[in-house]
Amino acid sequence: MPKLAVFPKAFMKALCVTGEMTLDEWIDLASELEIDGLEWYAGFLGMEDSNNWSRYRNRVSDAGLEIPMMCCSPDFTHPDPVFRKEQIRKQKQWIDMTHVLGGRYCRVLSGQRRPELSLDEGVKLAVDSIHECLDYARTLDITLILENHYKDDFWKFPEFAQKAAVFCQLVEAIDDPHFGVNYDPSNTFLAGEDPLELLEKVKYRIKTMHASDRYLVGGTIEDLRKMEDNSEGYASVLRHGEIGKGLNDYDAIFTTLKSVHFDSWISIEDGVDGMDQLKRSVDFVNRKIQQYW
Repeated sequence: MPKLAVFPKAFMKALCVTGEMTLDEWIDLASELEIDGLEWYAGFLGMEDSNNWSRYRNRVSDAGLEIPMMCCSPDFTHPDPVFRKEQIRKQKQWIDMTHVLGGRYCRVLSGQRRPELSLDEGVKLAVDSIHECLDYARTLDITLILENHYKDDFWKFPEFAQKAAVFCQLVEAIDDPHFGVNYDPSNTFLAGEDPLELLEKVKYRIKTMHASDRYLVGGTIEDLRKMEDNSEGYASVLRHGEIGKGLNDYDAIFTTLKSVHFDSWISIEDGVDGMDQLKRSVDFVNRKIQQYW
């Protein structure tokens, strides 16, 4: 049966920028939910000091939870080899962080979809960089998970591998038991594609999943296309919402995952309106897990 984790989507600024919320406070809030773990973020305040890593692992463990997954955003499609080398160094540090925290899965991305970048060049840069990180991850028994991503909060351009065709090309180019997919159905809508079609293509490579729902406010997908380039963060018309009330068909998603015997971690990336909303999302996903497993 899959296990359930949560990610503090509502509190990222407070946990990563302003310090208005401490990680201890977040752990206390999350431990009141019916969950098994916390998806961690490499950019949490305090994580730059490696002396804190073991303390947070113990703190989460004392709350009856574990840290299965690490969320981080390497940018491997930059044309400058010095820049890419630094991104690889950071990714290896995040792999170390995952290991010390007791996790098994560490996210990788392709990088930004820079206008001057050709398809072949972007794929090669991403594959070569991921392979170098994978060689290191394997020594610590950490699995790298490539997400069908939309856009990191601090990126100027969307994900290079946002479209399913490019994403699948990357996945197929890396055949290793310590590499797989972190499937996020909501992000597929933002590529103008069907999340169930992508799921069918990668279902045997899925290692973990993000449970989320998305909706648009004051605009359309076409409006989003016009806004997403050349500006940091998400376009203003895009919102995370409560799971089960957005565009995703979770019955179809879980039917497919059950058919391939998926039994790993599902992490909720919603609850932007606070803990009450996050609790409703947790309750919804728990009901679906019970229904299908």
